[in-house]
This record gives sequence, C-alpha cells and structure tokens, in this order.
Amino acid sequence: MPHRTHRLVPGPAGRIHLVEQGSGPLVLLLHGFPESWYSWRHQLPVLAAAGYRAVAVDVRGYGRSSKPEAVAAYRMTQLVEDNAAVVEALGERSAVVVGHDWGATIAAHSALLRPDVFHAVALLSVPYTPPGGPRPSEVFARLGGEEEFYVSYFQEPGRAEREIEPDVRGWLAGFYAALSADTMPMADAHLMPADPHFVAPGGRLRDRFPADRLPGWLTEDDLDVYAGEFERTGLTGALNRYRAMDRDWKDLAAHAGAAIRQPSLFLGGTLDASTTWLSDAIDAFPTTLPGLRGTHLLDGCGHWIQQERPEAVGRHLTDWLGSVVAGR
Repeated sequence: MPHRTHRLVPGPAGRIHLVEQGSGPLVLLLHGFPESWYSWRHQLPVLAAAGYRAVAVDVRGYGRSSKPEAVAAYRMTQLVEDNAAVVEALGERSAVVVGHDWGATIAAHSALLRPDVFHAVALLSVPYTPPGGPRPSEVFARLGGEEEFYVSYFQEPGRAEREIEPDVRGWLAGFYAALSADTMPMADAHLMPADPHFVAPGGRLRDRFPADRLPGWLTEDDLDVYAGEFERTGLTGALNRYRAMDRDWKDLAAHAGAAIRQPSLFLGGTLDASTTWLSDAIDAFPTTLPGLRGTHLLDGCGHWIQQERPEAVGRHLTDWLGSVVAGR
C-alpha cells in the first residue's frame, strides 16, 4: 500500500494543500465544515487499495490551503475553479468528485459547472438542490421563530469567531458530538431537547452542545488534529463559505433548476438533519440527478458519515466507482 503524500499545488487564490494515496483514475475528496482533508483518512487507503488515485484537499480557507480575506473569495464559482485547478496540477484531465457536507454542495456544483472536468459525482449527507429559489439569507432568517438558525448566526463577520476561537478544541468537540448518532441530544418521553442547530436570544450556539463526551468515531488524537489546524488558521475562512451564499444565488441564477446528468451517488444518515430536513430534495433526485446510480441511507447514522461508518462508506464508494469507471 503506498503511503499518503502531502502536496501543495497552485490554485486561483494561491496554494491548495492536498493529501494523495494510490494510483489510477483520479477521485477528488472534498470535506465540509468544520473539518479538513483529515475527515477522509479512512477512505484514502480504501480507495487506493481499490486502484484509484485518491486525493483529499483542504478546501480554500482551511488547513494549509490559502485563506483569502474577502468574503467574495469564497463564492461557489471560485471553489469550483479550485477543484479544476487541482485536477490540472495533478496532470489529469478529468476526475470523479466526492464531497461531504459543504463539500457535497461544492462537488455538486463542480459537476454542474465543469462537466468537462468532473465526469461523476458522489454526495454525502447533503443532497443536491439546484440553484434558484428565494435568496438564501431570507430563507434562513425565517427559520426558528424567535430563535436563530445557525446559518444566520454565522453571517455577521466576527460574531461566531468570538464564540469559537477562545476555545477551539472544546467548541469542535461539542459541535461534532451534537451531530453524531451516539452523542446527539435525543428526545425522551417527557421533554424534547433544545435543537443544537438554533441559538436562543442572547445565547451561543455551543449552549446546546453535549458536554464532556466525545462520539465514538472521534479519538482525542483526532480532535487534536482538527483543533490544531483551526487554532492556527482561525475560523474566518471556513465561516466565509456561509457568508458567500447570497453571492452564489446571484452568480448561479442562469443555472436555476439545472439537473446534474453525470453518474451520481448519494449517501446519508437516517439521524442526520441534513437528510431529514432535505427529504424533498432526495425525493426530487429522479429530476435533479437523472444519472443517479444509488441512494443509500445508513440506519442510525448521524452527520459525520464517512467517519461514523467508514466501512460502509468505503464499500458504497468503491462499488459505485467500479460501475462509473467501467462505464467510461
């Protein structure tokens, strides 16, 4: 088994850090918030062993990749071009793109905007919803009644940073636990728990995170890796992705309602709010993902699917990739 190799390659905003393992057809792996290339640590060797060149990147604003200051630098169109630049820098002409959380949305739009480069797409946790509809900030502002949805909470520059950055490690531990199947707040017979996706008036997001316990998939050493990166870089680059959504809405207006026609795959967890809240998007896949070759909802799995269920995710990805590559 070849070792993992760290590399820096040129991108539109400076450098892009990536970790690669294996040789063969290129598979680009995109992480979500608040993670890094490290969230794919289980899949890199599995894909390499199956005969693929697996490459996990630090998305712009994260880890060792460049972190522009302007919110506008985190628009979806810019992130898509980062991915195309990685493919070119690696000496390839095309790739399969796989994403989790925000990475799933970036992967989907990479396939939508650059079908010449990305010939297949797999989405984890967050289903594809075509561009269009109401302005995102207005939609999220209406959620939660008197409480504030976390996406709205993230909009004001500096606000979430003031909550997170004094205790990055503790905040990350709570956030990961809040969305993991074995540690998320659960309803009991008498009292529904406060939803950790919402902030009470005058409160903080972390007020509703589980305390003093880690999910089973996350070791202290794993948490040290994530915390060490964000303690070094801060959270602004990661949070700017949320702050660029209204810019995306304008940039992508010409693609309103557009389907992704390349071969595709969706994996989600039955306990993940991203799949339950967006169940209508999953139901619409026959229209929005006409090349879909499989939807798999993993029973009892939370949001961090490739870390909570690495064996199942590796199996589904390699099975799907075999059909995708064989069909080219």
